[in-house]
Amino acid sequence: MSVAGLILAAGESRRMGHPKALLDYRGETFLDRLIRIFGEVCSPVLVVLGAQPEAVRAGARRGGEARFLLNAIYRKGQLSSLQCGMRSVPPEAEGVLFTLVDHPAVEPSTVARLLAASGPLRIPRHAGRRGHPVYVSRALLPEFLALEPADSARLVINRHGTSIEYVDVDDPGVLEDIDEPGDYERLVRGDRP
Repeated sequence: MSVAGLILAAGESRRMGHPKALLDYRGETFLDRLIRIFGEVCSPVLVVLGAQPEAVRAGARRGGEARFLLNAIYRKGQLSSLQCGMRSVPPEAEGVLFTLVDHPAVEPSTVARLLAASGPLRIPRHAGRRGHPVYVSRALLPEFLALEPADSARLVINRHGTSIEYVDVDDPGVLEDIDEPGDYERLVRGDRP
């Protein structure tokens, strides 16, 4: 099965005050770690940039292992970046596995379990809470691409709620969402959500 990996790294990181993609986690930047993990099982790995694209690209040591896309309208919100990436998913890919760059702590075994599942929508779940990354089958991509900029990807996910395959994992990393300095300090200390 061919699956594209999609990492959304277009945000302004206002609360963090520094591009989150370039924060260090276990000796790698958030972005490099996700490129490595996705690159082990996905082809291609697509990275959507927006704010500070030159700085993020220059700071990515694994940049040669991914294809970078620029979302010129990233200020319209996260959905615009998701759609930018989904438009670049190659026709041979059966689906796309996507995550936000500020969710760097997912384990490779969780990604493997998501890809081994069979539902058209696959979401990891830890301790009863949904997390990232999310798998979407190719058949659902047109619905995501048809959303208006003010919409949320959750509209499509909720529309197909009965088709979601939740993959229960012992990986609190699926819940890690690093938005501000306190979140990052907690991650570095090893405290879990």
